[in-house]
Order: sequence, then C-alpha cells, then structure tokens
Amino acid sequence: MDILDGYLERYGVRDIRGKLDFFYEELIEWNEKFNLTAITEKEEVYEKHFIDSLMAVTQLPRGAKVCDIGSGAGLPVIPLALARPDCTFTSVDSLNKRVGFIDHIIDELEIDNCTAYHVRAEDWAQEHREEYDVCTARAVAPMNVLSEYCMPLVKKGGIMLAYKGADGEKELKAAAKALKLLGAGNVNTLSTTLPCGDRRMLIAVHKIKPTPAAYPRGGNKPRLSPLA
Repeated sequence: MDILDGYLERYGVRDIRGKLDFFYEELIEWNEKFNLTAITEKEEVYEKHFIDSLMAVTQLPRGAKVCDIGSGAGLPVIPLALARPDCTFTSVDSLNKRVGFIDHIIDELEIDNCTAYHVRAEDWAQEHREEYDVCTARAVAPMNVLSEYCMPLVKKGGIMLAYKGADGEKELKAAAKALKLLGAGNVNTLSTTLPCGDRRMLIAVHKIKPTPAAYPRGGNKPRLSPLA
C-alpha cells in the first residue's frame, strides 16, 4: 500500500484508485502540449494534487450541488467527483484548453456527475447566483479576490471551501471585511501536513445572508481592484 492508497482507505474510496492512475497518465500526456501543471513526478502529483484535492471529501454535505471555480487541470473537481458520486459538480474555468482536458477525463472515465464550462468566474456567478450548496476553489487567487468569485454562487446556509497553503490564516485575516460584505458568517479551518511536509489548509466559510447584487464585479475588477 502506498501513500495514496492509505488516504483513499481513510476516506473509504479505494475503488477510485484505478481512475486516479488513469487521470495521472492523461495529465502527463496532455501536459506536454498544454502546460497544465508544473508538478509532473508521479509521487508528487499523487501527494500534492490528489491527496490535497481530497481534503474536502468529508466536508461536502450529502447530495450537495457543488461548483468548482478555476478548475485548472481538474483539481480538485475530478478527484472529488470520483469520490463523491452522490454529489453533482460544475467545473468552471476561463481557459478552453483546461476545459478540454477536463471534458476528456469526464468522457474517458464516464464521470456522469460532473460538467465543465468554459466561462469566466464572474460571468458564471452572475448567471447562477445563490445556486450551489458548496463552492470550491484551489490555487486560484488570494482569499479576498476568491471570495468575490465564489460567495455569490453559494446559497444562504451553504459553504465556500478554499484550499490554501501555509499562508491561509494570513489570507483569511486580510479578507475578513470582504467576506462579511459578501454574506459570510462563521469560518472554520481544517489543517493538515502532507507527507512531504507541506502544510495545507481548507477554509470553510459559512454563508448566512445573500451577497449584494453588485458582486461579483465584471471587467476583471475582483483581481485588478480587490476588496479591502
């Protein structure tokens, strides 16, 4: 049993191992043309991408409707969709080459609970306000920027799950006012250390009131002029 098997057994999803192996092989092949990830060594991908992505497996409510913003190479949305067939997943990314790869993986692995869309996060949020039980995002933007993309998508009573590294607490503190403005209530954190020693944090932001209609702002303003 290797490190990944240990984590899959912990989460009760060892049956997805073969599909994750296929995902890895396709990621490396497509990466040669499309530069999807800087991490390519097998053990590192399994640890820093797959194990990291699965941090949220136990945080998703039963049957949750989930939106993943800035899915990139399908992380965390593909591992989560494989591990939680009871949930439905929407993958959103602004680069067509990434969406093409995710579509390929969805087709090849016959993942029927995940759909990918080529669209900007702020545009999707305007069209699908307050629609999701959970919004996830990994390695997308600082917390104050990310919250403007994600919080409008979350229903009152739902959660935003932000994957962060060692600076997670610092980012969370800097985003406190933005989160409150966007409808956030209690915030919980789940911290872990990967076998390689890298620290990871999952920040769960609970939404207690609707996000004001002015957010998210268009024209890339969340990145160009982040909320203070």
